[in-house]
Amino acid sequence: MAFLEMASEEAAVTMINYYTPVTPHLRSQPVYIQYSNHRELKTDNLPNQARAQAALQAVSAVQSGNLSLPGATSNEGTLLPGQSPVLRIIIENLFYPVTLEVLHQIFSKFGTVLKIITFTKNNQFQALLQYADPVNAQYAKMALDGQNIYNACCTLRIDFSKLTSLNVKYNNDKSRDFTRLDLPTGDGQPSLEPPMAAAFGAPGIMSSPYAGAAGFAPAIAFPQAAGLSVSAVPGALGPLTLTSSAVSGRMAIPGASGIPGNSVLLVTNLNPDFITPHGLFILFGVYGDVHRVKIMFNKKENALVQMADASQAQIAMNHLSGQRLYGKVLRATLSKHQAVQLPREGQEDQGLTKDFSNSPLHRFKKPGSKNFQNIFPPSATLHLSNIPPSVTMDDLKNLFTEAGCSVKAFKFFQKDRKMALIQLGSVEEAIQALIELHNHDLGENHHLRVSFSKSTI
Repeated sequence: MAFLEMASEEAAVTMINYYTPVTPHLRSQPVYIQYSNHRELKTDNLPNQARAQAALQAVSAVQSGNLSLPGATSNEGTLLPGQSPVLRIIIENLFYPVTLEVLHQIFSKFGTVLKIITFTKNNQFQALLQYADPVNAQYAKMALDGQNIYNACCTLRIDFSKLTSLNVKYNNDKSRDFTRLDLPTGDGQPSLEPPMAAAFGAPGIMSSPYAGAAGFAPAIAFPQAAGLSVSAVPGALGPLTLTSSAVSGRMAIPGASGIPGNSVLLVTNLNPDFITPHGLFILFGVYGDVHRVKIMFNKKENALVQMADASQAQIAMNHLSGQRLYGKVLRATLSKHQAVQLPREGQEDQGLTKDFSNSPLHRFKKPGSKNFQNIFPPSATLHLSNIPPSVTMDDLKNLFTEAGCSVKAFKFFQKDRKMALIQLGSVEEAIQALIELHNHDLGENHHLRVSFSKSTI
């Protein structure tokens, strides 16, 4: 995130009015602009700048897969033996309600979040959050502990929990198991104790009509309505400089990129000469179960992709938006549509709308599947599995070469020859190879399984 001070208030108003109806993009990322509650910028805040820089380095280390943090001391950067993947989070100075969804969006930047439980103890809003890997918990704690979610309030205090795993019984606004989509919602009791709920309902605290709606905190977006004082608008996630790219890229901003909690993605800037509904199903299926795909009849570079739920839509959007596919930079945002409609009988469609809700190729239909823990960003190295014994290294290299890929390296897993890694010439090549060769019939009733790898050869 950034602050921008204009020469005058008139210039600021002109800029906001210009960019409110049309979201600008920088390097394929949507940029959201709103008024700050700061009257002027001061540039001598060196301690905070140094801290933000250190946190930014932590994020970079996570993204590049390095386990040691640049600039970190040996005690900070190394994982302690037996360290838990579960974090205990306390939100201090809780002026605005912080929901489970907001926590998920912030902490997902540092790795796959498996489970979250929120509760109120000693009149403090707290959460337990479980990562797939203790390393991710370490990075998140280092980068986020002491940060404010909103300007001057909602401060994160983070420690490692003594628990190593969370037992979530219900998926609702208080608890969520992202590996178990089949869990009941439970009794539906309110998340906050009555005194806290009453405090949040007090007049004057909640300025926005979106406050608390659909699980999103109030300061994410404010309509520029008459009577809303500019100075009263808090900056959304202002001090969380380090996670801004993740949070701004993942949060649904009402009136800007879609509706909070939506499971439908609008995918734009596709190459209509190569893309098909099945291709989008395979690609987005790496990050969630795709139910329907619709390529626009009159504008075939645009498509709608309906995921199984809003969480999977957010994960897919975060990993795929900005990636190159068939020579064009794909963009994904939340759609204003709540579902992809199938064409009516007799309506011309040219096979551009497909229903995949009962597909056997869904990766996440089994509750607690290991696939939830193996979600990685697109990379030039692909993980291959379900390889029959008769298929050789040369067979697989030839398969990818015939698909137009340049194979840079290949190796079978030593302990399990059913799996292998193959390194291709670029991330774009790997994405296209995954689309073309996932579920390829290798004979002997074996279909090749292709995923992005976190490893390199």
